[in-house]
Amino acid sequence: MKTLVSSLFLLFSIAFGYAQDGIVSIKQDEKITKLLDIYKSANSNEGFYTIQIVFGSYSYASLMKTEVGIDFPQYSSKIIFDSPTYRVHLGRFKSKLEVERIFNEVRKKYTGSIILKPESENR
Repeated sequence: MKTLVSSLFLLFSIAFGYAQDGIVSIKQDEKITKLLDIYKSANSNEGFYTIQIVFGSYSYASLMKTEVGIDFPQYSSKIIFDSPTYRVHLGRFKSKLEVERIFNEVRKKYTGSIILKPESENR
């Protein structure tokens, strides 16, 4: 009986040992890669104007992001870390005319806000 149990144990341990070996290959359509590139470029900040509302500590930036979200819910706001401070940015605007129109409204409540130009493509 011991021999049978030992043989079965040896057989299963060898089987599990070989089960760990394997090669994984993923074949992905080229269109998926192109789609991901389009998605990344659409979501980058390159080419967009934005409005910086405030900068300071993380707790202050979090508080102001919440306040900006209440005051201007139609525009996205996010916290950006730019050492050593956190900054609250509002919106993504394609044209200078559009950002200036919104900026006039934002500036009434947040007097320290500024317009940030799009980042250049040649970094």
